[in-house]
Amino acid sequence: MKKIERAIISVTDKSGVVDLAKSLEAFGVEILSTGGTARAMRDGGVAVKDISEHTGFPEMLDGRVKTLHPKVHGGLLGMRDNPEHVRMMQSHGIRPIDLVVVNLYQFEKTVAREGVTLADAIESIDIGGPSMLRSSAKNFRDVTVVVDPSDYGVVLEEMTANDGATTLETRFRLARKVFALTSAYDGAISRYLDSASLR
Repeated sequence: MKKIERAIISVTDKSGVVDLAKSLEAFGVEILSTGGTARAMRDGGVAVKDISEHTGFPEMLDGRVKTLHPKVHGGLLGMRDNPEHVRMMQSHGIRPIDLVVVNLYQFEKTVAREGVTLADAIESIDIGGPSMLRSSAKNFRDVTVVVDPSDYGVVLEEMTANDGATTLETRFRLARKVFALTSAYDGAISRYLDSASLR
């Protein structure tokens, strides 16, 4: 088991996120974040590095492009026990990301509002979040991925018991939760668009 050294935290539901970040900070974990999540953690006294500083590329297009970058996805998808992956990551300055804490734009809440427009709905489709979740879950042997605040305590307990690491069994369970979530999320978008009008 490898100690968690670097995390991305980017959440819509910010309940418990400052306490989580403080606990991770106590383990010596470097925390990367975006927008409102970074502000919430800084306001809570947590040291946070902006994703744009990590990637060397600014957030752009009204926030549509923040985490879609090889230094993010390479850091998530690179297999730590594959020498060629490790060599390529090092040659391109890609540092491993060991923990991802993400929950998604609340698409279903948006489209349930009275008078919501198609444009409103489209802007509530999360792109970067599901991409990071899927990358992390695919590489669950190396990356811990959390979509549910109720799992924060489990991860911290395992890190305490395992010198800053999580178990493979937990990473696999959390990865399964990711694919269940992204499947339901895409289903909600598909159902909405099936009934939507361009007018």
